[in-house]
Amino acid sequence: MEYKISNRLRLTAIILMVVGALGVGYSFLTSHVTFEEVETMLANESHHGDGHGETTTDHTVKETHEIAEGTHDTHKTDEHSGSHENVDEHTKHVNHVMHAMHNRPWSAFYIAAFFFMMISLGVLAFYAIQYAAQAGWSPLLLRVMEGITAYLLPGALIVLLIAFASGTIGHYNIFVWMDPEVVAHDKLIQGKVGWLNKYGFLIRGLVFIAGWAAYRHFSRKFSIAQDKADDNKNFKKTFRISAAFLVFFIYTESMMSWDWIMSVDPHWFSTLFGWYVFAGMMVCGVTTIALITLYLKGKGLLPKVNDSHLHDLAKFMFGFSIFWTYLWFSQFMLIWYSNIPEEVTYFITRIEDYKLPFFGMIAMNFIFPLLLLMNSDYKRMPWFVVMTGVMILAGHYIDVFNMIMPATVGDQWYIGIPEIGSMLFFAGLFIFIVFTALTKAPLEPTRNPFVKESEHFHY
Repeated sequence: MEYKISNRLRLTAIILMVVGALGVGYSFLTSHVTFEEVETMLANESHHGDGHGETTTDHTVKETHEIAEGTHDTHKTDEHSGSHENVDEHTKHVNHVMHAMHNRPWSAFYIAAFFFMMISLGVLAFYAIQYAAQAGWSPLLLRVMEGITAYLLPGALIVLLIAFASGTIGHYNIFVWMDPEVVAHDKLIQGKVGWLNKYGFLIRGLVFIAGWAAYRHFSRKFSIAQDKADDNKNFKKTFRISAAFLVFFIYTESMMSWDWIMSVDPHWFSTLFGWYVFAGMMVCGVTTIALITLYLKGKGLLPKVNDSHLHDLAKFMFGFSIFWTYLWFSQFMLIWYSNIPEEVTYFITRIEDYKLPFFGMIAMNFIFPLLLLMNSDYKRMPWFVVMTGVMILAGHYIDVFNMIMPATVGDQWYIGIPEIGSMLFFAGLFIFIVFTALTKAPLEPTRNPFVKESEHFHY
């Protein structure tokens, strides 16, 4: 059964991209403020009423940018009056706010780019698992997964481009280890320059993307060829490359999470972080599969997909949400309980300056999926799965926000034009690419050896 993208959906995607691009462009144009402009702005403001006022704990942003501005050691060497110290503190605070304003549009754009790339990468891994496991329930959903993974190549290249551009076109707006001034004064980062350097970062990123895109290309090619074949050779090829890809994926996903996310806090590390990011991308990927499947089924397409398929997708949404929570708690509990200063500052920053998104994200990603999807009957109700899915995606978007923003803008965060514009732009781009890809091949794989089992799947 062929799918044709509706004019309304295409127009919606284009409008989202245009409105989002205008918001992003406005954000970048208005972020180039000078020290004097920030000083005037702060003087005209009474006091921040949103809890983001005084700078307290964001060591990475404050200290490294102060070094870059040459103000880091001023208060240590100055032995003048208290009034001079007040002036020095004022200068530091204005510098911090100025750098946060410079960094904010870059960070907001990067968060949205990574989130939608993360969805497509999670779906690609889930797709490979279906082939490697020779799953019998999922063949009717494979073309939906192939459509979603079409976003991976452009999406991942955009993420890498933003990351690299922020340290070349921009002034080290996301990754402070790209700044040679910071590295020159930071012994800990100096010990990591063998890994944390611009060109190593770029080369590794291109290798990751090339491997992911190659698997997506060949698995899609063999999947379509299988429809016209009179044997199962193409299926067997996909089985073999899927098994090999999963090994490649586990290594590259971990390294990608270190490079693209964890290194925004170059002093902090967690050995669980790769798995933590993996759990988030898998639950977002499965949720997106469920939402797009329900959309297509609502249009009269995918008639053989039944409530048992939906039930299994919802089970995976539930299971990966619990898995994500287990990893979040394991990471948090061990770091919080050991109370090692260079580790625990990661969570102190987020708890003190990001209370609402930090605790709200935990509720959205654990409590709501737990309560809403625990009942087996609810997993078969489309509107219930959609409601839960929207909650899960919003929660994990905030999770990515929490991973990036504290290290780049510190306590000067807001939800405004940069964040909303970036999300709209990439949502529109994602919808346009994914639903265009779905028109390129029949939605049902007719010659998959397990397709009959999938058609008669009941649980």
